[in-house]
Amino acid sequence: MIKMAIDKSSSYKVQNIVATTSLEKPIPLTKLARTQPNTEYNPETFPGLVLRVKEPKSAVLVFSSGNLVCTGTKSVSQVRQVIQAVIKQLKKINVNITIKPKITVQNIVASGTINLKLNLNFLALEMQNTEYEPEQFPGLVYKLVEPNATFLLFSNGKLVCTGTKNRAQLEDSMKQLLKNVKTALKNYKK
Repeated sequence: MIKMAIDKSSSYKVQNIVATTSLEKPIPLTKLARTQPNTEYNPETFPGLVLRVKEPKSAVLVFSSGNLVCTGTKSVSQVRQVIQAVIKQLKKINVNITIKPKITVQNIVASGTINLKLNLNFLALEMQNTEYEPEQFPGLVYKLVEPNATFLLFSNGKLVCTGTKNRAQLEDSMKQLLKNVKTALKNYKK
């Protein structure tokens, strides 16, 4: 995956995309589990079957309703590849999917840096929508309202962003984060 730069002082990389779709057909999970080696199915503990795809490396939750939840990919094109791999496996057990599944991205997880040393105690006081309990976790949780995004910020400038649903929201969130942190840091230096 390509590392994207927001400006000279920040960059991010998509680590995981969670996407959903419906194949609009019932899936015989027991038959799928018995015939395909890359599956895990334990209906007593969870109603879905886990189907692992090697390339691109991912896991898909398959439900008897035909709904799928895909995790582990790093782009929407990889999600499409994984869904096609699932459809191929279903064809082996005589479940023929005739629709083109509509993919909905539910969450993007990205990691990155803002290339600044951060005083998390100060940011927790200066910025709104933060949680910081250094005795329990070394990162500061910062929530943006629009677009909806949650950041974990670390004192070395590293970060994790979750909650966005597309690249534009992710870039907008990163820009807002950078602006808000720089504004708070200006107050710190006064």
